[in-house]
Amino acid sequence: MIDLYAWGTPNGRKVSIALEELWIPFKVHMVDITKGEQFENSFLAMNPNNKIPVIVDPKGPQGKKITLCESGAILIYLADKTGKLLPPSGVERHETIQWLMFQMGGIGPMFGQTHHFRRYAPQETYGLQRYTTETHRLYKVLDGRLAKSEYVAGNEYSIADIAIYPWVARFELHQIAWEAIPNVKRWYDSIGSRTAVRRGMEILS
Repeated sequence: MIDLYAWGTPNGRKVSIALEELWIPFKVHMVDITKGEQFENSFLAMNPNNKIPVIVDPKGPQGKKITLCESGAILIYLADKTGKLLPPSGVERHETIQWLMFQMGGIGPMFGQTHHFRRYAPQETYGLQRYTTETHRLYKVLDGRLAKSEYVAGNEYSIADIAIYPWVARFELHQIAWEAIPNVKRWYDSIGSRTAVRRGMEILS
């Protein structure tokens, strides 16, 4: 059984969704980041960067225990461990990782900044406008991609979809009309209807 240390954030939910999709038994340890529990020594021993999520797999490579942080790295590890949600080689594998990195380097940081300013500093109009504009640009990129394929990385559901979905699930903070991004809406409804996705979202509620 894998131990998942997380909180109800998009990054935490990426991993809980993946674990549910892959049918990997896991135990959740809630790390309350609103109380600073990510700074406690017991957590820092697993991730000195004091960020959730973290997994501990007692049966990692060669049967050895492994502790992993960084949600993107965790998704790749879980996919490789099971041989699912990420092609093992070839162009499709690299394209899937490419769109995973689109989330890690773009959607995550920019949507996250939009969430912060919208919730905690709406009076800071420069920051709010800057990150909202970039969030809308990223939605347009995603919508253009989904106009060409059923899923983010192509015609197969993958860790790229899992990585992006929990961020789009906070769309109410992004002030963008679904009519402006119809392909994202189609994809969002499809992904959200998956049983494992619903379970993965709810378990970190």
